[in-house]
Amino acid sequence: MALSLTRPVALSPREEEQAPAAFKAIYAQHFRNVWRTLRRLGVSEAQLEDAAQDVFLVVHRKLSGFDGASLRGWLYAIAVRVASDYRRSANQRRTAALTETLEDAAPGPARTSELNESIRLLHTLLGELDQHKREVFVLGELEQLSAPEIAEALGVNLNTVYARLRAARQQFDAALKRHRSRGRTP
Repeated sequence: MALSLTRPVALSPREEEQAPAAFKAIYAQHFRNVWRTLRRLGVSEAQLEDAAQDVFLVVHRKLSGFDGASLRGWLYAIAVRVASDYRRSANQRRTAALTETLEDAAPGPARTSELNESIRLLHTLLGELDQHKREVFVLGELEQLSAPEIAEALGVNLNTVYARLRAARQQFDAALKRHRSRGRTP
């Protein structure tokens, strides 16, 4: 079952009552990006909604202690940890392979098929990267975070980010060339 996410999942009446205005604004503004990042970091489609809610539970709980550094970096750092937890639990239970999703609404059948194939290829290629390279690649190339934001989000040295990103790009490009040479891309 493909899921097309166009807006955040509604907060429960209890959550709505207890959430400060700052949290509500962060939730509304960043839910889609967090959801997409979790998906790209390998959280299965069946667990995406729960994982996204887990990210925002952490945000809600720790917002008062947020030091005002990069909000995006902070959110992605939380998302990376949540995604890691979900992947680990999925691997322990040996769940089925990742399913695919469309992020854009209502293209025609031919375009839908093409988009599905492209998304499958993206996730296949991302799956060939080790966890550290995948994290920096997703945050840098797909989420467009700067290297300092990635370093902050992952809690690693800036030079480590640059090295992992360079290696991830090379590995991703090589994998893409292999797939194209096999005739697997549209």
